[in-house]
Amino acid sequence: MFDREVIFEIKDTLDMAREKGFMIATAESCTGGLIAAALTSVAGSSDVVERGFVTYSNDAKIEMLGVDEDLIRLHGAVSEHVARAMCEGALKNSHANLTVSVTGVAGPGGGTEKKPVGTVHFGVTSEDGVTNHALLQFGDLDRDEIQLKSVRAALSLLRGQMDGGRALA
Repeated sequence: MFDREVIFEIKDTLDMAREKGFMIATAESCTGGLIAAALTSVAGSSDVVERGFVTYSNDAKIEMLGVDEDLIRLHGAVSEHVARAMCEGALKNSHANLTVSVTGVAGPGGGTEKKPVGTVHFGVTSEDGVTNHALLQFGDLDRDEIQLKSVRAALSLLRGQMDGGRALA
């Protein structure tokens, strides 16, 4: 399912979580659970992967993660505000101590002038209360490419958060 390079990144993320005592949860929209699938594609991942929330609809974001409906109304589901609220909601609604979220426009349609296809917001937070955000503009690529690039970015953000919140690598 994932190529060797991505498997290496997955294993590196899992090993780092194991070493540092982190349990991970994901909150996903445009990737539809692909980050959780990546993390659990490696045998033995159950000792560091706690759960995954697939919150594709706005109602799911509100009901499962506690995202404030006004944030979605004011900023849109594809926004920094919602990405931050998603990862914070995943932390509150799980037994994890490290979470990552993703919300974006994977295409091929659905983009706007302000949020074109390939616009993806990420949030990552941990029990220390620090929430970080990243916005990546992948461009109008194939849907699969945007989703795979989003998985790799999420893995990098998780490693960065475990490494003291350094920027996306």
